[in-house]
Amino acid sequence: MDQDPKERLLLPPRAASNGPHRRGKPAAPGGGGGGGGVTIDVHGLKKRGGGRRSWVRVDAATGAAEAVEVAKPALMRRLDLPARDLRLLDPLFVYPSAILGRERAVVCNLERIRCIITADEALVLRDPDADGGAAAEEAVRRYVDELQRRLVDRADDLPFEFIALEVALEAACSFLDAQAVELEAEAYPLLDELTAKISTLDLERARRLKSKLVALTRRVQKVRDEIEQLMDDDGDMAEMYLTEKKMRMEASSLDEEGLQGIAGNNVFGASVSAPVSPVSSPPAPRRLEKQFSFARSRHSSFKSSESSQYNIEELEMLLEAYFVVIDYTLSKLTSLKEYIDDTEDFINIQLDNVRNQLIQFELLLTTATFVVAIFGVVSGVFGMNFEGVAVLKVPHAFEWTLIITCVCGAVIFACLLWYFKKRRFFPL
Repeated sequence: MDQDPKERLLLPPRAASNGPHRRGKPAAPGGGGGGGGVTIDVHGLKKRGGGRRSWVRVDAATGAAEAVEVAKPALMRRLDLPARDLRLLDPLFVYPSAILGRERAVVCNLERIRCIITADEALVLRDPDADGGAAAEEAVRRYVDELQRRLVDRADDLPFEFIALEVALEAACSFLDAQAVELEAEAYPLLDELTAKISTLDLERARRLKSKLVALTRRVQKVRDEIEQLMDDDGDMAEMYLTEKKMRMEASSLDEEGLQGIAGNNVFGASVSAPVSPVSSPPAPRRLEKQFSFARSRHSSFKSSESSQYNIEELEMLLEAYFVVIDYTLSKLTSLKEYIDDTEDFINIQLDNVRNQLIQFELLLTTATFVVAIFGVVSGVFGMNFEGVAVLKVPHAFEWTLIITCVCGAVIFACLLWYFKKRRFFPL
């Protein structure tokens, strides 16, 4: 008896002791090969790189979930997926969000949810050894629980692939919106504090916050672009009707089998019946060839017109709902970025004002130093004991000289200030 393809897909679970890293016994002090301590399991690394991975399988009919290990080549053969599609789900690489509709599956990489959705099941990737493994495990658990709940309490006639896709979109949009709300709660008080008082610590916090905002905006924009791209392409949306395509393919297969049975009966009947005139009816092989060509033409016309046969309004409405949600999140982040830019402009204006005040003060101080230098020259001249100078022997000559020098210095200082204001070096 042939084995079920699902049984070939599900491999025995991996033992807990076969992780990629394990603690080894230390080597002997005099042993060769250097000191021991931590050994690396090369087979575990190979397995981690492109072999078997841990998935959570959710059955479409019963909603039952089980942890399985799936071989990548078997997954590619069974679902007709290229290697680049599975590489999008690899947790060892960082890929942007993507939703790909294929002939027999929908590949979703939406933030922490990486899954493959078919008409019969959903395979959700789980990788507890990756960075942020606890949070990713919790996200997978919530996704599976929500998917099971909706399958049990199904109130509409949505196909399974749309329910699984909707849960993935909801999880991604909720996660991004929660991060946006958290960022807003941290940003607005900090920016208000910066507006009131500028400090180096707050400026550094604002710089880190803006970096986080740019990264989050890029992720939200990518999810929004993916949804918008799907909504704009009717062919991509038609590719995602997996249940309907499966039913039509099964019906087409039954029609072909019926045609083959009829053709076989005709051949058998022609062999045992009385001979007929070759002019009245064509030979049996020619009739069989015509019937096969008719079946092939029906199948090809079905594949060529499948995008026009599907009613994509249902999927379009689903995508539009989450497009509105993610667009609202993006608008919040855009508003926050504009507020940060306005705060930066205000801070730059304040810093420019402080810089201008420092320049004005430096200019005023330089002018005052020049006036005081005049007193220094006069004092230096009178401090020297020149002989034969009549002015030095006049009583109170030094006092009068200081008074005249002070008046001249004040006049010079006032003239310089008037010149600076005229040239708008100082505010009026």
